[in-house]
Amino acid sequence: MMKTTRTIFITCLLSCLCTLQTQAQQTIIKVSIDSTHLLIGQQTNIRLEVVQAKGKFVQMPVLQDTITKGVELLSVSKPDTTDLGSTLQIKQNYLVTSFDSAIYVLPPFQVIDGIDTIRSNTLGLKISTYPVDTETKKFFDIKNVISPPFVLWDYAGIIGIIIGVIILILLGWYFYGVWKGKRALNLFKKPEEPKLPPHVVALNELDEIKSQKLWQQGLSKLYHSSITDTLRKYIEERFGIHAPEMTSGETLEEIKQINETNAVYDNLKQILQLADFVKFAKYQPLPDENDLSITNAYLFVNQTKEEEKVITDETKL
Repeated sequence: MMKTTRTIFITCLLSCLCTLQTQAQQTIIKVSIDSTHLLIGQQTNIRLEVVQAKGKFVQMPVLQDTITKGVELLSVSKPDTTDLGSTLQIKQNYLVTSFDSAIYVLPPFQVIDGIDTIRSNTLGLKISTYPVDTETKKFFDIKNVISPPFVLWDYAGIIGIIIGVIILILLGWYFYGVWKGKRALNLFKKPEEPKLPPHVVALNELDEIKSQKLWQQGLSKLYHSSITDTLRKYIEERFGIHAPEMTSGETLEEIKQINETNAVYDNLKQILQLADFVKFAKYQPLPDENDLSITNAYLFVNQTKEEEKVITDETKL
């Protein structure tokens, strides 16, 4: 009898432990708002908090320009991740405003946890108009006094004189060169712009990709394709490797043979492999992974760029 009771006790204890473990691994999402009552045009932060198990892929909410009809989304902060031991805590702020007075029920935020969709609590937001003083009696002009419009023709004489003086100076310069026996000066030939070094072109393109905020708009595939295209062109110009026509594996194999790229080989590998997952496996990377790709791209270019030669007086001698 005692042995049977002991067996039942151990079975119940194991069941409780399994239940607690399952609950501990469940993703939790919660939202709060700084202020639930605003005047038209004022702004407030909606704070999102997600707690998830380590090693689990959870897709954060992807919002456009509105939370709900009448409530506009102004900006989204970068996710702030905190390690809590067996779980990760991710916090993100959404700055919102509204220009229509009403009481809004904000829909729950949603995160994708594997095949499950987890929803947050709902929020309420009241938008009021500014109070109008109907007791103060004041008189105002229909319109303020305005300045006359700018008319270019009124300054035609002055502009004509300035243009005439410039033409005379250029002609004087030209004929002075002919009189001194020099070649005829070509005043209208546009000098060729020097070709920018490959690393300068690559860094400018990476700046443009970063400013477009593509992955924040749900365009992850375009974001990672743009980064890899920029790096492939840079590798072709810098090392003579036809990277635009190669696969990621072929490109990495060629780069591995170059000693000066050893320090940043793993950085390039992370960029190309993640881009392949996004393009061919429809993988949705986390915000931290998106940021890591652009950071590694900057690092790869800066670490492998060809140093510009500085010409000094001693070098000339």
